[in-house]
Amino acid sequence: MRSFANLSLDHLLIMGIVNVTPDSFTDGGEFLDVASAIDHGKKLLADGADILDIGGESTRPGAVPVSSKVEAGRVLPVIEGLAKTGAVISIDTRHADVMTRALDAGAVILNDVSALEGEGSLAVAAKSDAAVVLMHMQGEPATMMDNPTYKDVVGEVSRYLGTRIDTCVDAGIDKARIAIDPGFGFGKTRDQNLKLIDNLDQFKELGCPILVGLSRKFGRHKKLHERLPESFAVAVKSVHNGAEILRVHDVAETRDALSALHVEGA
Repeated sequence: MRSFANLSLDHLLIMGIVNVTPDSFTDGGEFLDVASAIDHGKKLLADGADILDIGGESTRPGAVPVSSKVEAGRVLPVIEGLAKTGAVISIDTRHADVMTRALDAGAVILNDVSALEGEGSLAVAAKSDAAVVLMHMQGEPATMMDNPTYKDVVGEVSRYLGTRIDTCVDAGIDKARIAIDPGFGFGKTRDQNLKLIDNLDQFKELGCPILVGLSRKFGRHKKLHERLPESFAVAVKSVHNGAEILRVHDVAETRDALSALHVEGA
């Protein structure tokens, strides 16, 4: 049986987003309070989330880094509170010390936008039993959308992820612990994102589950919560093209949209 973080991949997995930040792309400040973040996580679980992804540093376009101390202070109480429910917890971080403390607090997945390239991150993952999400990002959050340029976006992203998979395996991380994320919106234009979605099946050749994070990133509305129709459309297309894990803000609504199309597990 294929699995990720001990969750069967016989059905689609939904990763619900819990941003404990004041400035995240779509919901910054809504759940900065620990109690509010925990309550939101519990709601996502009730809505059908298989995984909760908890982050304390915004990596939206133009975001300014925060210290590991600040990031840890935001996420650790939330991880501890939600781990008590038995939830499968993912920590969304690119800092090795935050990874270590999050794993001690109950996280079992390391979701890293820098694909474990940060100082010490690869070693932390290798020493643990945690599952890992490797994401592609061109540049840094502060500048990644200034002028994202590719000759072949699908090929370049795929080759990068393949190299990172090999590096992880060489470091002692079982390939069965790894999922990959093409990094939609992280140094990609709208057309480049769409090209990746259209060719998502090509990433299957890397032999790892494909995670897609497209929630509220597409749409004509400036108010991000009004982009749900577009979010559901690209979610459905991504699953059709090979995505096995969806990272979303709107868990219940996404499941309803997929269920209407008889997507297994939704």
